[in-house]
Amino acid sequence: MGIAVALALALALGGCQSAPQQPPPGKLTPAQIAVLKDEGFALTDNGWELGLSHKVLFGFDEDLITPERRGAVVRVGLALNAAGIERLRVDGHTDAAGTVAYNQQLSVRRAEAVARLLSACGFPREHIEVRGLGKSRPVSDNRTAAGRAENRRVAIIVTVD
Repeated sequence: MGIAVALALALALGGCQSAPQQPPPGKLTPAQIAVLKDEGFALTDNGWELGLSHKVLFGFDEDLITPERRGAVVRVGLALNAAGIERLRVDGHTDAAGTVAYNQQLSVRRAEAVARLLSACGFPREHIEVRGLGKSRPVSDNRTAAGRAENRRVAIIVTVD
């Protein structure tokens, strides 16, 4: 009889143990935030955005990810996936050369290239929002070659509500 009571008590107490806390929808856990910071993300008005020194840059009129940048995107994608980050946004950008319509298309192609790579890291494609912003949001001066190079980029963003 004592064993049965002890077993019942153990089962009852086992039910009191709580599972790891999941954040509310749209919120991140402290562990997820730590991973974002470790990977170079910074909190901005847009959400957790990959920092300028880690952004994916493209050559003039290109939408292909170079092998060295490919490795960086895969590393970030695997880390975010392992941390349980479920949704991403990928924003493509261009420099100011070319027409508005062409730059819009190019920025979408750049964002799609990164989204495909992130999807290969385990993110469901339907959980990756892709936006082409063309030349509308430069981060540097388009009057210089160095500035134009900085503007040919894709930003990876973990949005927060």
